[in-house]
Amino acid sequence: MSYIEIKNINKSHYNKRNKKRAPDDSTKIGFIQVLDNIDLSFEEGEMVCILGPSGCGKSTLLNIIAGFDTAYDGEVIINDKKVKHASSNHIFVFQQNGLLPWMTVWENMELGLRNIQDTEVKNERIMEYIELVELNGFEDHLPSSLSGGMQRRAELARALAVKPDILYLDEPFTGLDYLTHLKIREEVVNIHEYIGKTMIMVTHFIEDALIMADRIIILSERPGRVLMTRKLDFPRPRNINKDRGLSELRDEIFLMLGVSYVA
Repeated sequence: MSYIEIKNINKSHYNKRNKKRAPDDSTKIGFIQVLDNIDLSFEEGEMVCILGPSGCGKSTLLNIIAGFDTAYDGEVIINDKKVKHASSNHIFVFQQNGLLPWMTVWENMELGLRNIQDTEVKNERIMEYIELVELNGFEDHLPSSLSGGMQRRAELARALAVKPDILYLDEPFTGLDYLTHLKIREEVVNIHEYIGKTMIMVTHFIEDALIMADRIIILSERPGRVLMTRKLDFPRPRNINKDRGLSELRDEIFLMLGVSYVA
């Protein structure tokens, strides 16, 4: 059995509206199916990227795997145990900035390490991950004094310091400028190779998935169905423009999602 098994996941949302706004309104009334019969499996230590059009259920699927959403049909099994709720051993990094604004970087880092009684051990752990994301010298800064990229790195450091078995990332590069996006992407790849833990990331950037992932999942438009699951056996560091196999796969994914990459 694989480390993560996702079996026959079906998910619907209830649309509270009971009338159409206009005769030609195509909005469905009642239950709207979001995910349709999702079957997937991931190996321990994999970096998995989930792609798909906006509204296809990517983030919903991530919340289900993480145990935040339990109102669905089917089951998620992680390490031979059925997921019934969120786990403290599985950490979620959300799209929005999750740092507490009244706490310094150091104090934010301490939040997940309150169970460590030995102050010296705790301080060493915090410093290890601050150095890992290159935030040395900013330990006593409030989030408001950091750039967007630095805030995102601080969030990653806080999540990693807990040493989670699984790290979930929901569009972690949202709101970053282009160059910062590339730098944080490279850092996440390096961190994954360093810690060797399972990471599952939702993204709408095809290039990110091809550069970062060990496995990619492509979902269809709503209701989300699995269009593709592909293991990426390409050496790192990856360059899509220089690797013909990656370039062809990129174009295939664009066409699969209804977009001509050339255009």
